Amino acid sequence: MSGSVNRRVVLQFLGAGGLMLVMPQLFAKSIGAIVKMSKTRAEWKSILTAEQFDILRDEGTEPPRSSPLNKEYRAGVYHCAGCDLALFNSDMKFDSGTGWPSFFTRIEGHLETKQDFKMFLPRTEYHCARCGGHQGHLFNDGPEPTGERWCNNGVALRFQPAD
Repeated sequence: MSGSVNRRVVLQFLGAGGLMLVMPQLFAKSIGAIVKMSKTRAEWKSILTAEQFDILRDEGTEPPRSSPLNKEYRAGVYHCAGCDLALFNSDMKFDSGTGWPSFFTRIEGHLETKQDFKMFLPRTEYHCARCGGHQGHLFNDGPEPTGERWCNNGVALRFQPAD
């Protein structure tokens, strides 16, 4: 009897442990939190253009004034080109004169920041919260009400027009 009790206790414990491994994803989906995704470099290379791969996965920067999104003025939503997560609404966009699509705020919780020292001085770099794709850099020289400039690589975005 003691052997069957131990086996039952172990099975119950493993069942609860298995449920605990799944719970974070179920909970995240139910409250709208971002569930992280990951792909190998080979998987990313198979779904992204070479330019998208350079920017999203290797943290490159597109040439200024090269993105057609600089002149995009329609209502809509800007999504991550890697995983399609909505990052900015069109009413957040402004013309910064820098040559890159710029936004004075973002959709809360959809971008993550980290320090970047590639230009010797620290800058704030930001990435998509779902796939980790590099988007651009955050500066404190934007318009009110935030004073922020989320300076984005156009190739890292996909624009979805409203209607």
